[in-house]
Amino acid sequence: MAGLFSKLKEKLTKTRQGFVDKVERIFTGATKIDEDLYEELEEALIQSDVGISTSMELVENLRKKVKERKIADPLLLNEVLKENIVELLGEKIELKLNDSGTTVYLVVGVNGVGKTTTLGKLARHFRNEGKSVLLAAGDTFRAAAIEQLEAWGQRAGVDVIKQSEGADPAAVTFDALQAAKARKTDILLVDTAGRLHNKVNLMKELTKMKRVVEREIPSAPHEVLLILDATTGQNAIQQVRIFQEAAEVTGIILTKLDGTAKGGVILGIQGEARVPVKMIGIGEGLEDLKPFEPDQFAEALFGEQEEEE
Repeated sequence: MAGLFSKLKEKLTKTRQGFVDKVERIFTGATKIDEDLYEELEEALIQSDVGISTSMELVENLRKKVKERKIADPLLLNEVLKENIVELLGEKIELKLNDSGTTVYLVVGVNGVGKTTTLGKLARHFRNEGKSVLLAAGDTFRAAAIEQLEAWGQRAGVDVIKQSEGADPAAVTFDALQAAKARKTDILLVDTAGRLHNKVNLMKELTKMKRVVEREIPSAPHEVLLILDATTGQNAIQQVRIFQEAAEVTGIILTKLDGTAKGGVILGIQGEARVPVKMIGIGEGLEDLKPFEPDQFAEALFGEQEEEE
């Protein structure tokens, strides 16, 4: 676990520089805790893609604790802000599993967020836990999406259930469910089309796929996982709202956290969209998808920065 923590810390360098360092400069540069400091902090949080209402909430909570604890030294604010961030991120929430048969996850997200890549990494994650996994190539519209998923399936060591390009995604889902039940597969990961330009069609398609899943396995889908790209910042929060409406998202996988200064968006997602982040992507490798641990994330962002110098 210590190895994972130091890796996380290293991968969050850009976010730390773009977010935490900015905030710490405000605290170290202040001579007293006043309205100017709070305003400057709120602005820094908004600029770090935390989101307006979440930034206001964090500053308001900070203000309350400063009053309650009679804090006068600005240098003590860092610890209180970190405490507020841990509270906002909440408890670790595991991916739901079906105890009495195949667990089915519908995986949604716009094109370009790394959805296919994440499906491959998710498959590998479950394989590493000793579970059997099947992938369903339900994104039948994007050119080469099926081949791309097959390539990731090979890397992860799992089979892909597919039809031809342009096939009905619900039919592919049905085939995959039959295969999963026949093989007594532990986990079925269903890819979906990532088109957002026509929300009505997207909603219809996802609703149809969900109906097929529910009919075959009444307790399924056990999760509808939305893949978000951390580098898109505030745009990610907007995507949550659209997919919430279209697909009743139950959890988020936030990718590309290692390559962005916009990791603060994770706070905006939790604070404004109220959908739990369940896994994070912190690199290109097959093993670089990890369960999201809020405490560890906050510690990696804020913890012991002097020692890194």
